[in-house]
Amino acid sequence: MSKLGIAIVGTGMIGAVHRRAALLAGAEVRGVAASSPQRAQEVAQAWNVAHAYRDIEEVVSDPQVQVVHVCTPNHLHRAMAQAALEAGKHVICEKPLATTLEDAQALAALAARTGLVATVPFVYRYHPVVREARARIAQGELGPLHLIHGSYLQDWLLDPASNNWRVDPSLGGTSRVFADIGSHWCDLVEWVSGERFAEVSAAFATVIAERGAVTGQSFTTPAAGGTTQAVSSEDVATAMLRTSAGTLASLTVSQVSAGRHNRLWFEIDGARASVAFNQEDAERLWIGRPDQREDSFVRGPGAGSAEQRRLSVLPAGHAQGYGNCFEAFVADTYRAIAGEQPEGLPTFDDGLRSARIVTRVIASARSRAWTAID
Repeated sequence: MSKLGIAIVGTGMIGAVHRRAALLAGAEVRGVAASSPQRAQEVAQAWNVAHAYRDIEEVVSDPQVQVVHVCTPNHLHRAMAQAALEAGKHVICEKPLATTLEDAQALAALAARTGLVATVPFVYRYHPVVREARARIAQGELGPLHLIHGSYLQDWLLDPASNNWRVDPSLGGTSRVFADIGSHWCDLVEWVSGERFAEVSAAFATVIAERGAVTGQSFTTPAAGGTTQAVSSEDVATAMLRTSAGTLASLTVSQVSAGRHNRLWFEIDGARASVAFNQEDAERLWIGRPDQREDSFVRGPGAGSAEQRRLSVLPAGHAQGYGNCFEAFVADTYRAIAGEQPEGLPTFDDGLRSARIVTRVIASARSRAWTAID
């Protein structure tokens, strides 16, 4: 079977992650497109790929490209993904799928009409112990759910000198911290728990009013000194949510929490047991039980649910992490292109669901009122 030919549009940090995952999944990177033809040439040379495309039109005109990976700033997602789908290419589009609900709806509808594989990297679904948590809840081990709570905390924008295109609403979208990382938590918790959020009461705060005017790549050391500019997007967000089954949930999201580099954490409490997951300790699933008992399920290929075992590509004690999740997601996307139906593969429909939640969270934060989601 011939290798899939792929093109990567966007060559920042996440573009490099896509490239590695694609290569490990057996694809051929045919070329790259970037913010300028010169940048594309530089990256094509560094990555040792054949083509530096001028623009998205040249990408989708290449008959040897079957899959387009959209890794651009958020405001370009719709145009890039739409051009690829209309040209008959399968698409992996970074989240958020789009910066408006209307654009996300248009992309999801287009993907459905074309029948092409179109996925969004909600890759935290691919932690093996997350699959274990989902399986235990589906089997009824926790009993009826009583409470869902958690947070997603980072610190890479704590320094006022730090800036990035995500901070600018014209590039990243109206919401920053909730759309960027709160969306991951909501997707993960809905998928694991099996319950959908029905209404929300949210609040946003911008705690750093001005930032350095020089922007840098995500998660990089900020440039010191220089001019500053006003900030309008939120640094922190909180949300109270209620599922359609009536379960209450609470979420705190921040990109200014010192020492929390990428701490996605959730706990789901049921009538008979609880489970908790911490992405900064992703090898273990905490399980709380009555009568002062608790357990830890340790990731590994020798026990647990079938999906947990499938995604445990290394023995217990040999840590897996974010990179492995991304690699499994890309591999599952390519398996779907080959006609398989991998469990839990996040599609444009999931990207649309996320856009709907984010839109309602923004509306709630503005109105200071409970707001319906569905």
